[in-house]
Amino acid sequence: MTISRRNFLHSTAGLATVAGCPILSASFVERVGEQLTQSTGSPSPIRLGLASYTFRNFSRAQLIGFMKQLHVTGLNAKDTKDHLPTDPVAEAQAISDYEASGIHLHAAGAIYFQKDDDDDIRAKFEYCKRAGIKIIVAGDPAPATLPRVEMFVKEYDIKIAIHNHGPEDKIFPSPLDVLKFVKTMDPRMGCCIDVGHCVRAGTDVIEAIHAAGPRLFNMHIKDLTSFTDKESQVAVGDGKMPIRQIFDALIKIKYPGWVDLEYEVHADDPMPGVISSFSYMRGVMSGMGFNPVEQAPA
Repeated sequence: MTISRRNFLHSTAGLATVAGCPILSASFVERVGEQLTQSTGSPSPIRLGLASYTFRNFSRAQLIGFMKQLHVTGLNAKDTKDHLPTDPVAEAQAISDYEASGIHLHAAGAIYFQKDDDDDIRAKFEYCKRAGIKIIVAGDPAPATLPRVEMFVKEYDIKIAIHNHGPEDKIFPSPLDVLKFVKTMDPRMGCCIDVGHCVRAGTDVIEAIHAAGPRLFNMHIKDLTSFTDKESQVAVGDGKMPIRQIFDALIKIKYPGWVDLEYEVHADDPMPGVISSFSYMRGVMSGMGFNPVEQAPA
C-alpha cells in the first residue's frame, strides 16, 4: 500500500504514542528514516533541533544514539549528566563525540547568571567559546548583572538569549518582559522564547515572535493541553499550541535560528513523545511545502 509522505508523518505521530507502548521497534524508526530520505519540497527555513534537557536522565552516548534515530543534528546542550560538562577536559571529549556524530552545538543552556562578578561570568563565556557555541540561553539573570553580561557579549561576540519562565518568574515571565530590559542594549542581547511558558504568562506567542524580531535567538518548542496549567505538557501536536502559525511567524521575521524541542515530561522514557513531536512538526512543514530534512541557509 502506498501512502503520502505527509500522511505517513502524521500517522507516525499517532503510532509513537500508543498507550502502553514505551518501546519503539528499530524497524519502526528505520521506516521513519526511509521516508525522510525520500522527502520533497523546497529546503525548510525552519530548523528543528533538540534541547538536551529532554534526555536529562540519559548519558551523552545515549543522547547521541537517540538523535541519530531522530535524524536531528542540532543540539542546545546543557550541563546535565555528561551532555556538556563545564570541566574543560571533559567538555573537550564531549565536543569530540558530537563532532564525530555530525551533531552541531548551536546553543548552550539554560545557563544562570546570578552573580554580578567578572570571574563567574567569564567562566561561562569561556565554556561556550571552547565549544564553538555562539548563543547562550540565559536562565533568569538578575537585571543588575545585565550590563556586566553585555560587556562580555561584546568581548566574546556570543549572543545572550534570556529565557522566559512563565508566571512563576517574577522578572521574565514573558518574552515581552525580556525585551523591556534588553531593547536599548547591544543587539546581541535578546531572548529565547519558550512557547509553553510564554502562553502560560498570558502572552500571545505569535505577538511575542514579531515583537522580538531580530532579538529572537533561540526557540524552545513544546505543547500544552491547557495554557494555564504547567503540568499539562504533551507531545507536540497533541495540545493547543498553534504550531503552523508559529512556523509562519518565524518565516515572516526571517528567523535564522533553531526551534529546539524541549520535552519535559516522561523523563525516564521520553522517546515516544519525542518521536511523535518531531513527526508532527515535520508533517506541518511538509504541509507548508517544505522539505523537513533539507534546511535553507541561515
